[in-house]
Amino acid sequence: MALQRILAVDDEPFNLEIIEEILEDLDFEIQTATSGQACLEVVESFDPQVILLDVSMPQMSGYEVCKAIKANPSLSHIIVMFVSARGSVEERMEGYSVGAEDYIVKPFGHSELKAKLLHLGQMLLEKDILEQQIEDATTTAFSAMATSSEMGQIVNFVEQVGTIQDVPELANALISCLANFGLSCNVEMRVDSERLHFATAGMCSPIVIELFEILHSKGRLHEFTNRILVNYELLSVLILNMPSDDPDKHGRIRDHICFIVSVTEQQLLSILTKNTLINQQRELNSAIKTIHSKFTGLLSMLNNNRSQNEAIFKRLQELFEARIPSMGLDEDQEVFIFTHIDQAIQSSVAREEAIAQVKDAFAEIEHDLGNLTTDDN
Repeated sequence: MALQRILAVDDEPFNLEIIEEILEDLDFEIQTATSGQACLEVVESFDPQVILLDVSMPQMSGYEVCKAIKANPSLSHIIVMFVSARGSVEERMEGYSVGAEDYIVKPFGHSELKAKLLHLGQMLLEKDILEQQIEDATTTAFSAMATSSEMGQIVNFVEQVGTIQDVPELANALISCLANFGLSCNVEMRVDSERLHFATAGMCSPIVIELFEILHSKGRLHEFTNRILVNYELLSVLILNMPSDDPDKHGRIRDHICFIVSVTEQQLLSILTKNTLINQQRELNSAIKTIHSKFTGLLSMLNNNRSQNEAIFKRLQELFEARIPSMGLDEDQEVFIFTHIDQAIQSSVAREEAIAQVKDAFAEIEHDLGNLTTDDN
């Protein structure tokens, strides 16, 4: 269902007027409340899809209001966006801990608020589309859990993941594996300079993406309320619904998650390494073709030079043999001339041997390079 109803909550009427003014050209039904208690009194009858909730209010803070909404099964589906003049990491973490989906800092521009609401509207559409699929997947997952042990699920995942060579397919396999444990999750994969996001519900909320960015270099494991965030170099996974009523199960599932994420990280590294090697192989093949072309041209030039040298020395030798007897030289002079001619010819022969060695070296280099182009994949 598209976004239609918004409830704005702020103890300052002027702030509510600003929000109404910003959203007046959008096709939204807007209702306002000036306190946390008034929000809780009107929320069930108005049934908003999104609540714009001020954090700092007297008597009942926005955090307390959000916690009460999320604790009510009939209201927990409502998307909460905190509106606050403070936007530190700690406050955003607190907002996420009580269940908010987004956070906007005062003062905000018209376009910023509209863009965030449009994004949340898209989340609602995808949530509706996937709701039935998620329900079916959850039913299947719990049915599978009834007939298979937790370790069996892990073994199946390990066997499957080694055959995956595509990053999105790997992310979906991870989400599916965690769903078999009844877990809902968000996933971030850091591939080159790009951050790829996947989620059980289809899209990661803006505040989750911020958490990934803030916490991915702050340690391996973060636990808050019934959520757990596991970080590796290339991969972060946020579990949304850890079992909180059974400490033993909680610890066991946490260990499973860490192992599964570790295996996924190694396979992701393998995929990226293989892609890098494939690209390097292509570049090497191209370089070898270029080298082969240059070798061929150089050998052709050497062969031409050799043929030309042979012809020059042959003509020179024939010329001297024809002219020297008629030049009236004494025997010593003829011997001197023929000796130097023979030395020049021998020197040319030595150069021919050097050329042959160069050709052999070229052939050996080409053979070695050819072995490098063999595709072992």
